[in-house]
Amino acid sequence: MNKSISLSCENSFSMNFEVFYPDDFEDLPLLVYLHGAGERGGVLEHVERHGVPKLILEGREIPAVVLCPQCPEWAVWDNVVRDLKAVIDHIVDKFSIKPDRICITGSSMGGYGTWMMGKTYTNFFSALGPVAGGGMAWRTSNLRTTPVLTVHGAADDDVLPVYSELMVGGVLAAGGTARLLLLDGQGHNDGIDYAYRHTELIDWLLKQRRTDFEPVPENCSEYF
Repeated sequence: MNKSISLSCENSFSMNFEVFYPDDFEDLPLLVYLHGAGERGGVLEHVERHGVPKLILEGREIPAVVLCPQCPEWAVWDNVVRDLKAVIDHIVDKFSIKPDRICITGSSMGGYGTWMMGKTYTNFFSALGPVAGGGMAWRTSNLRTTPVLTVHGAADDDVLPVYSELMVGGVLAAGGTARLLLLDGQGHNDGIDYAYRHTELIDWLLKQRRTDFEPVPENCSEYF
């Protein structure tokens, strides 16, 4: 895959980002990958330490345009959803991505960010793939039209598996589609690596298509 790098000093999005794409990217989906807490800041190469970008640099071919933004050092993904959405919209336009083929995944802090982006932009993503994440389970009704496959190491002591269990349970209770893969014996970092390297997660994400573009009302919106 070819690699294109844009730094924060060269754009107006308040964050660095890296894009991987093949020579022929026509009609490919967009896969957004959100990194964990240790990759924040201003050194873009740190984004490549784990997850999807690490696999790409090792030689894995992914049939997608892959966007890897970098969260500012002062924030977590939950704080910068508008800035992140602006970057995604820019790449969607630049690569002529079809609106039914935009999926998102992330690990650890990026798993939390994946849940948050899906709950915030309720009719935008074709699918979510949070790894070792969690979030506000009371907002999971926002995801009832967005399919979710989440992966978590069963022996993760840094982000406990119960956080993924609560999120998946909330989506299912709201009538949505969600599935949790618990990885026996896997901890935090090894579970993240296993999730992207050995499970169906990436292939599953790229196969999904959004068919319902109606916005889902924000939880508690009847009180606004």
